[in-house]
Amino acid sequence: MSQIITLSAAELAAALRAGEVTSVEAVQAHLDRIAAVDDAESGVHAFLHINAEEALAVASEVDAIRAAGGAEAQALHPLAGVPIAVKDLIVTKGQPTTAGSAMLKGWMSPYDATVIEKIRAAKLPILGKTNLDEFAQGSSTEHSAYGNTRNPWDLNRIPGGSGGGSAAAVAAFEAPLALGTDTGGSIRQPGAVTGTVGAKPTYGAVSRYGAIAMASSLDQIGPVTRTVLDSALLQELIGGHDPKDSTSLPEPVPALSDAARLGAAGDLTGVRVGVIDELGGEGYEEGVKARFEESLELLKARGAEIVTVSCPHFKYALSAYYLIMPSEMSSNLAKFDGVRYGQRVLPESGPVTIERVMGATRAAGFGDEVKRRIILGTYALSAGYYDAYYGSAQKVRTLIQRDFEAAFQSADVLVSPTSPTVAFELGAKIDDPLAMYLNDIATIPANLAGVPGISVPGGLSEGLPVGIQFLAPAHEDARMYRVAAALEAALEQQWGHPLLAEAQDLESAVAAAKEGKN
Repeated sequence: MSQIITLSAAELAAALRAGEVTSVEAVQAHLDRIAAVDDAESGVHAFLHINAEEALAVASEVDAIRAAGGAEAQALHPLAGVPIAVKDLIVTKGQPTTAGSAMLKGWMSPYDATVIEKIRAAKLPILGKTNLDEFAQGSSTEHSAYGNTRNPWDLNRIPGGSGGGSAAAVAAFEAPLALGTDTGGSIRQPGAVTGTVGAKPTYGAVSRYGAIAMASSLDQIGPVTRTVLDSALLQELIGGHDPKDSTSLPEPVPALSDAARLGAAGDLTGVRVGVIDELGGEGYEEGVKARFEESLELLKARGAEIVTVSCPHFKYALSAYYLIMPSEMSSNLAKFDGVRYGQRVLPESGPVTIERVMGATRAAGFGDEVKRRIILGTYALSAGYYDAYYGSAQKVRTLIQRDFEAAFQSADVLVSPTSPTVAFELGAKIDDPLAMYLNDIATIPANLAGVPGISVPGGLSEGLPVGIQFLAPAHEDARMYRVAAALEAALEQQWGHPLLAEAQDLESAVAAAKEGKN
């Protein structure tokens, strides 16, 4: 395995600036890695589309600017030349954007999302688009119309969802950086089960313009990386006010990378870390609880004060989420009807009317999980049930927000396991939607309240990664980066290496899987 692809984004950026490696070499090394391990039938299958020609062209441009020196070279963004992958829910001009759905098969966006505009302006080569659960609806990336993504730690297990493709690409060393979206944990939960770092910024801190909407009051674009510093650097790049997004916060991007560096230095004296009483105990695997307790001890050793906080309405978060999210989703997906957007499917027989075209199109274009949530959301919004279901769920959402406000009176950041279990086997929960939904029990409250959250690797349980989640008050993303970086540094000091340094020989695993299918 090429040493280039094992570098963090910050390390690779430093090597590029020092002339120790070129951007073309870095991009080509990652493309080679993708070719070696990303086979759709037997490999990781993190990518749905590879953007090799454009990525190499951007890399060549960056190399030429650096070679010429002068003011233009000095003005390059610190991450210029570092390759990145993009979740296929974020529209990208010149590349297909499918949202993991047959409804948008082959669709080419005529414009770039705001985050993509920023990525292009900073000259980060885009390696391609990553797999996801259809329209971001799932916790395992098994609901993609284009096949499963597999966990690089064990190809028979799920990589989390909905953004399993981005997390798996980063974990498999196919990309040092990736973009994801988080509606109920779709960045953080995949981060937990793949041993990567996944961050959900404060709602509105990163523009959602150009992210295909699932639930507009919950969706948030964020970074997927292998280190906390890399996440901070990427969020600084993509963050900031965007007049094209009515929910975008009109405030400057905080110094997140400085906070991460401060945390890595190790001193947490005076920082109060609140353990959420309701996010633990029954339903959480013993190995997950053990790694969580060990992480608390490491934080305490670095000077943090560990306190217990109660958020009594968190137990209703899952129920409230699965009324609010399907309701907003059913409304957002109404436009994919064969008339305005998406594929058009004509009825097999009988008259061709708008109603019958819509029915045929949506029956063919949407998968089972999307249909399930459309039905649930439409019912919750229907006359006679709106107040009983959607209205009541919004009241619970307010109570959860108040729980956060009260908890942050006693603690600077909150901490919990990110996911109650490690990665489960492919197919284990695909026919049990309720069991699947429980994977997001610890991540959903942050989306309902709009607060930032980050998941960092906390060790292994039975050879599989465990994630630790930090939550901070809205607008205080720097706090979570500081504490997350402190835990990351403490764990790496204990292990003697980053967690992914001991990941399996993936190329051999993929080769064995191919041999087994032949």
